[in-house]
Amino acid sequence: SSHGPIRLVTNPKIGVAHPDSSLCPTSQGHIPSEDVRKVWKECQQESFWYRALPLSVGSMAVTGTLIYNGIWKTSKRFGPFPKLAVAGILGFAVGKASYISTCRRKLQELGPGIDPPFGPWSGPFNRGPRSCQHVCEECKKKVPAGPTE
Repeated sequence: SSHGPIRLVTNPKIGVAHPDSSLCPTSQGHIPSEDVRKVWKECQQESFWYRALPLSVGSMAVTGTLIYNGIWKTSKRFGPFPKLAVAGILGFAVGKASYISTCRRKLQELGPGIDPPFGPWSGPFNRGPRSCQHVCEECKKKVPAGPTE
């Protein structure tokens, strides 16, 4: 499968241009270990049951109470449902987001280098891609063995 043009990038460890070395060849096609899958599933379930669902139901209950007591007005066309739906969705989102640091900590406890580069963990506060220290066999043949430091 083609993912666009192949780029040649210099591998800083040996100074040789390596095709598509922006991703570490040893990690491509990596399937997470069973421990990572177990922790990930646990995080999904815990974030739902302990944060997202209670905050969603709680925010809907508060919204319903405010509407019932006349503090908030209902929609003439749709009644209380739009406000209740928005409260439920926002409560759910805040609940899921509030569990991110807990899940990140659980994943990092499995060992160094386990840090999902996707979903809520990616973004401007993520440490970014790690540099690849792998040297492929083809590159080793191109560079003569030199003195080690």
